[in-house]
Amino acid sequence: MTMRNTSLHIDVIAVGKLKEDYWIQACANYYKRLARYAALTLTEVNDQGARSTSEQANALRVEASQLRRKIPKDAYVVMLDSAGAQLSSEGIADFIRNLQDRGGRRACFVLGGSWGLDKELKAEAGMLLSLGPITLPHNLARVVLLEQLYRAFKIITHEPYHK
Repeated sequence: MTMRNTSLHIDVIAVGKLKEDYWIQACANYYKRLARYAALTLTEVNDQGARSTSEQANALRVEASQLRRKIPKDAYVVMLDSAGAQLSSEGIADFIRNLQDRGGRRACFVLGGSWGLDKELKAEAGMLLSLGPITLPHNLARVVLLEQLYRAFKIITHEPYHK
């Protein structure tokens, strides 16, 4: 049975702007696929471009301030972090299904830049999510997140995943 559920709104907020065409095209591809299952908003905030660890803390605070202004007040907030929960694709599908079952209408996924996310901002998250034990460039992490969200909806709707 194919279920078309657009009652969930997904926000993806990322530090940094995609510049290379291949990242832009990959995200656009999954954005188009996800639109069938959920309303989706992609938002970028400025990367502060810290060049050293001494500049890192200040850059993260400034990015956190920008992110806070963009996070919808009514959203369940999931921040991507290497120390977060490592869920399988089925686990991500279960998370989305459980959120909807509890009446959640909006989920916001937040991705940091090269330095990650400010620790105080991470403490405000409803959940920290890791995409696995490997380190991914933040642009690739954005593509992987969108792909996993798309895959989750395919799992929820019992539809085959076409490669």
